[in-house]
Amino acid sequence: MTERIKSMASRWTLAVPVLAVVLLALTWGRDLPGGIVVVVTVVLAGAVLAAVHHAEVVAHRVGEPFGSLVLAVAVTVIEVALIVTLMLDGGDKSATLARDTVFAAVMITCNGILGLSLLVGSLRHKTAVFNSEGTGAALATVTTLATLSLVIPTFTTSKTGAEFSTVQLAFAAVASLTLYGLFVATQTVRHRDYFLPVVKQGEKPSPEAHAEAPSTRTALISLGMLLLALVGVVGLAKGVSPTIESGVEAAGLGHGVVGVIIALLVLLPETIAAVRAAHRNQVQTSMNLALGSAMASIGLTIPAVAVATLWLPGALILGLGSTHMVLLALTVVVSALTVVPGRATPLQGGVHLVLLAAYLELAINP
Repeated sequence: MTERIKSMASRWTLAVPVLAVVLLALTWGRDLPGGIVVVVTVVLAGAVLAAVHHAEVVAHRVGEPFGSLVLAVAVTVIEVALIVTLMLDGGDKSATLARDTVFAAVMITCNGILGLSLLVGSLRHKTAVFNSEGTGAALATVTTLATLSLVIPTFTTSKTGAEFSTVQLAFAAVASLTLYGLFVATQTVRHRDYFLPVVKQGEKPSPEAHAEAPSTRTALISLGMLLLALVGVVGLAKGVSPTIESGVEAAGLGHGVVGVIIALLVLLPETIAAVRAAHRNQVQTSMNLALGSAMASIGLTIPAVAVATLWLPGALILGLGSTHMVLLALTVVVSALTVVPGRATPLQGGVHLVLLAAYLELAINP
């Protein structure tokens, strides 16, 4: 019976990514009626679950921290493609799209994914334990990237408004790539042990940690299915975005809410994977996913958008407003206080989730 269930699970996780891409090809660039939107949404949810499954297979094969890095980079690369595509079609509203999407990703990862992981891990295992050295290094990199790319443009004087000049944007792009590359080298080569799951003294590792690793062939198939599922997730999310935009406008909400909704959809696979890892008492894996995703979102998006501005019309506004800068500063301070002890209780998870709720509430009611 167990083998039959596993076989059925294997079949649907292989079928859904293909179905998602086929549906994407059939609906791309078309106005979708209400019934088709429902179908697309159901397939989108299935693609998210399939992406999580295949990411965990790849992660089990390559081990940490490479596994969380694979999912973070894969999601972010496709997210960048989505941002550039929407900027090409968005007209004047696209000027702040990159800023809104990147900031939404930072708040969702650093408060939502991180907060949920700490809450689940600490409720199940009394205390969520992680490596403060590796997590602290990741947080420092995210803070630097966010400040250089999203805060500094508000105060520069070379151009009017919250924009970088061409030279400043080029510097921000190179700095982002450099910091991200340096962090990846630290995480995967020089100090890999700082990013491995921590087990509390006297506690046995979870059974999943000792399960037999999948074969190279299985891992490669899962990697291909992961990329296929992520293409489906982002593409179908773009397909339903006109319906979302219409709903947002009908509700009298700001255009920035669309970026928040799309970011929530795109980051759903990482959220589920991080919560599952925390449930298995592998909170460090959850932290790698949360902060790694925030870092990749900035470190890869800003250089890509900088290159895209060579042919994209209109302005590129990256600087945050005062309210969002306060939320970012508060997130950094709270995250630092969370990271320093190397362990957390449900209180820390709750604090981060309240910060996310405050961000979402202010996005709806500025």
